[in-house]
Amino acid sequence: MIYKITGGWRQGYAEQSWGVAVHWWTRKPGDRAEWVLEPLVEVGPLRFGMNPDEVASALDGAVAHVSQGLGSGSGIGWGYYTDWGVTAIYGEDDGLVAVAIDAMDGPLVRLGDIGLIARVPSEVRADIQDLALRQGVSVRVNWSGDPEVEAWGVSLGAAQERGLTPEGYTQRLDTMITNALLVGPELAKNPFGSEPVIRWRDVRDEPPNVGAWPVRAEQERQHWDWTPLENVGPLRFGMKPQEVAAALSDEPTTRHGRYPFGRSWEGLGQWILGEERFDRVGVTAHYSSGYNWPPTLGAVTIHGRTGPQVEFSGIPLIGMAVSAVDTALIQHIEERDLGLVIGCGGDLGVDGLNMYVRTCRAGDTVVSGARFCQAQWEDHG
Repeated sequence: MIYKITGGWRQGYAEQSWGVAVHWWTRKPGDRAEWVLEPLVEVGPLRFGMNPDEVASALDGAVAHVSQGLGSGSGIGWGYYTDWGVTAIYGEDDGLVAVAIDAMDGPLVRLGDIGLIARVPSEVRADIQDLALRQGVSVRVNWSGDPEVEAWGVSLGAAQERGLTPEGYTQRLDTMITNALLVGPELAKNPFGSEPVIRWRDVRDEPPNVGAWPVRAEQERQHWDWTPLENVGPLRFGMKPQEVAAALSDEPTTRHGRYPFGRSWEGLGQWILGEERFDRVGVTAHYSSGYNWPPTLGAVTIHGRTGPQVEFSGIPLIGMAVSAVDTALIQHIEERDLGLVIGCGGDLGVDGLNMYVRTCRAGDTVVSGARFCQAQWEDHG
């Protein structure tokens, strides 16, 4: 979903809040619940094996305002309890198998003397490695490059921190803070690779991270021009995949797509290319395609850590502090009385350009990237 805000955009920006619940807006310090994790058994009032009614009761009658599969009869599903910042994930027997804790909204969970939530990721990593050494358990790296401990049923992650300006509207900060997926014994061996977690968040197509976030120096980046709605660097919208590879003098690192009528195992229809990731150059090519409709280039994402530099009205968009890019973009909009566009995940853009400033994790911080789209491309994140 894309939000377009013109007159009085600052108030509209605050009200839209990127289309997500932000209960932290009105929270006072100390308002967040404090939970204790008993590994593989329970976290706070939630015991693994509880059914959805028992979970709702344990959360003081909370309602899952966002859910999928709950009450369908299959038993498998999940529900996000916005008032708590908690997602409960259920298995085939309708029993609770995993709990995801939100970085901004969720309870402050402790494991022993370690706080797991809303902290600097590298500090939590060091604390976990120290506790694991003392307890004689192993720590591995999960898909996002964060610590995962099978013996505790803990898989850490991180999310970009958000805040409020003195005027009261939301802003993206340049820091990451920790969240966590906490699971019962049946999922501990592979939390993110197991059903039903995959139905809640499928990360199988995400590029795996080894726990390092190198950022290419500015002098080592290519510099690309950009003509809105037409091209970015050598990539012109409407190109075929072979033309994209030729223009980049590179072959894709990964390719993702879909089947037009269903899942691949259904064997229906011909596989359709959706995107190609070129890690050497630092870009992803996104294609418009469909049944009997060959893929053509519809959008280009430039990766913040490694991609070419692109400027807009003198504003460097790539590999910069996100707060600085947002501030410069907003100033540009205000000075010219333009419209602000807010894309999925809070990505900012100027109305009419179909460009969105995105964020890319760089360890404990974030840097800016951008997505450039043709006129008819509807961005979904």
